[in-house]
Amino acid sequence: MGATHVTVRITNPADRDRFWEGLFLVDTGATDSLVPRPHLEAIGLKPEGKRIYELADGSEITVDVTVAKIEFMGEFVGGTVIFGESDAEPLLGLTALESVGIEVDPLNQRLKRLPAVRLKGLV
Repeated sequence: MGATHVTVRITNPADRDRFWEGLFLVDTGATDSLVPRPHLEAIGLKPEGKRIYELADGSEITVDVTVAKIEFMGEFVGGTVIFGESDAEPLLGLTALESVGIEVDPLNQRLKRLPAVRLKGLV
């Protein structure tokens, strides 16, 4: 199976004129999204806390996180963004995808819009 990429815009929620746009790897194994630190700092975002994440090999890392507006495929969501290393590939995590009702079609390596965002347990 190949990789799926999508253009994503990360916006500073306190100053919507400050944003960064790039090509992100869609990573359904990642909960949150990741952006190289220099891009986040360039749009005025600062770490708001730290979070521990488990990597695919089972090891754990502690990283800086913040909240940003994440826009892709004509949709947007406020989400947690990880400050990645300067050479890290930007990642679009599962939380952002599910929040706007988009899933990965692994056969065609494309994103597809669901007819509605899933909302369980209210009825």
